Amino acid sequence: MNKFDVIGIGNAMVDVISHGEDTFLDHMGIEKGIMQLVDRDRAEKLYAAMKDRVEAPGGSVANTLAGLGAMGLGSAFIGKVKDDALGRFYAQGMADAGTAFPNAPVAGAEAPTSRSMIFVSPDGERSMNTYLGAGADLGQGDVDADVFTGGGILFLEGYLFDKDEGKSAFAKAAQSMRAAGGRSGITLSDPFCCERHRDDFQRLIVDEMDFVIGNEAEWTTLYQTDDLNAALDRAAEVCDLVVCTRSGDPVILRQGAERVVVDVKKVVPVDATGAGDQFAAGVIYGMATGQSLETCGRMGVIAGAEVIGHIGPRPRADIKALFSQAGLLG
Repeated sequence: MNKFDVIGIGNAMVDVISHGEDTFLDHMGIEKGIMQLVDRDRAEKLYAAMKDRVEAPGGSVANTLAGLGAMGLGSAFIGKVKDDALGRFYAQGMADAGTAFPNAPVAGAEAPTSRSMIFVSPDGERSMNTYLGAGADLGQGDVDADVFTGGGILFLEGYLFDKDEGKSAFAKAAQSMRAAGGRSGITLSDPFCCERHRDDFQRLIVDEMDFVIGNEAEWTTLYQTDDLNAALDRAAEVCDLVVCTRSGDPVILRQGAERVVVDVKKVVPVDATGAGDQFAAGVIYGMATGQSLETCGRMGVIAGAEVIGHIGPRPRADIKALFSQAGLLG
């Protein structure tokens, strides 16, 4: 088994992206700017309403892993897809992007492959309508401990906590990475996710995680406070590295007594899908290559900025070249 620099675990999701005017969102009953879970019938209705579909292998952590693979790190993503057209498309797409997908599509899966219908508004905001499907059934039996041989970094997806099977998969993955001498972290994923799983997430941050990445709304929701600094203080007391994005406002990174603020250039995004995922890729790349806290933050900002300049959640430019242009690589 090859040693991977970074291993992700999350919901293997096919992103289906289309443009959608605000009037269209209102007509279809889609709440703008958030992720909504939908059932299979609703998913099929929304899919049929998309006029300029672009399909890509997705899922939050999978997008992060694809970004890291494109940067040249050895990456693997543990996820579950059905042996259907979208599932085979997903597995091949991950491999084509340079990220190993250890679990073959499952012929016997009851639910079809997960998919998220993403409508991009003229202002670049994205409204996600997610059918969980087979990906949400990932359990500890789908986690091969041999994948973690040699250690590295494990990155977990908060969305997967919506089912007990996902929690068990997380536990096995974290235990396997710790046994291999590596580090583990999580993306908080969504304020509603923090609301649903507040106790589990707080326990994870205390007992299991070496780093946590979230946005302002996620952190304040997790700790039930309007004071962002108070929320980050609580997290930094029990976790080695704490990272907070704030849309167009500066990013905050905390590591022990060190606090770094990294400026963000405000632009109107073409498509905000994947911005947080690629920001995470930049930060984790910095961690994996031994960069300073400030450099990790700057790498995250550069990677996140690239992906909002085009449709789709994964980078098109050479991100390492952008790091070099910014003087971040020796």
